[in-house]
Amino acid sequence: MTKNEDLFSGRSFDPEKLKAFGFTEREDFFTYSRPLGVIGFEARIRISKKTGKVFADVFDTETEEIYVLAKVPEATGAFVGKIRDDFERLLQDASRECSVPETFRSDTVRRLIRHIGNEYGDEPEFLWERFPRNAVFRRKDNKKWYAVLLTANGSKIGLPSDEDVEIVNLKLPPEKIAGLIDGKRFFAGYHMNKTHWITILADGSVPFETVCSLSSESRSAAAKKTTR
Repeated sequence: MTKNEDLFSGRSFDPEKLKAFGFTEREDFFTYSRPLGVIGFEARIRISKKTGKVFADVFDTETEEIYVLAKVPEATGAFVGKIRDDFERLLQDASRECSVPETFRSDTVRRLIRHIGNEYGDEPEFLWERFPRNAVFRRKDNKKWYAVLLTANGSKIGLPSDEDVEIVNLKLPPEKIAGLIDGKRFFAGYHMNKTHWITILADGSVPFETVCSLSSESRSAAAKKTTR
């Protein structure tokens, strides 16, 4: 059997597609359950809204215990085989119908996309056909950009490397930008107005909580009439 995590690896979930599939939104998770082809057994799936991590198991509905053999490839027989096949088919359907391939490799960028979607309902917009790994977030009320996700050559932003890196551009007050730039994690805005924008290296060196906080400031700044 394919490992559960392999079915969803490199993919991100669309909240609307999850709901259309039948998932229910409950606090920090999207949850789903469905009876399997063998009476008395049910598949239950939870997907973390914060991290996108999937938790999926088969339950014996009479005892309310996890049926662990569903995840044991060595377990044989028609009974367990039927349960395992139904379970894997459900996971494949959920992956195909509720998720899309993730464009970005950086865990920071992927988590930021989920955070912004959950917090504000904004989705990344891919505006440039020639640059499919670049995207922007903008406010719905005034259409102003407040975050730009880019893949760039490290040397272009000031790193001593020619390898491609993923970066996040945010709009912040000039005095805050001046205090953050260090040439290692924070840089003058790449391809943006360098007075009003800062570039963050999305390699995990900046704590995710900091990236979220700065993105919130950027979104608020985009509500004002400042230079883009």
